[in-house]
Amino acid sequence: MSGLSFTRYLYPVLLLLASNMFMTVAWYGHLKYRSTPLVLAILASWGIAFFEYCLQVPGNRLGSAVYSAPQLKGIQEVITLLVFAVFSATYLGQPLKWNHWAAFALIVVAALLMFKE
Repeated sequence: MSGLSFTRYLYPVLLLLASNMFMTVAWYGHLKYRSTPLVLAILASWGIAFFEYCLQVPGNRLGSAVYSAPQLKGIQEVITLLVFAVFSATYLGQPLKWNHWAAFALIVVAALLMFKE
């Protein structure tokens, strides 16, 4: 696979990784600030999610040239799990336990099946 061809597969994954970092903060970041009024948490999450969409939409658009929609979803799920595991342990102080990792592993296997022809 040439360098140019490889980037067609890599760029969408990198954009989806970056977008998921924003989305994880939007969805779970407010849990550290439970005393903040809910309406402010919602507005802050919406603001953060805007940047997620600015990365996710082009990631899926570029990715659709080399991946099917189900494959893109599988990639997104694996990225979501990895980003969440790091975020949960580092930011929320809630590392995953063995059963969480086992459940995630099953989801990764399911996502890999998306690439089976």
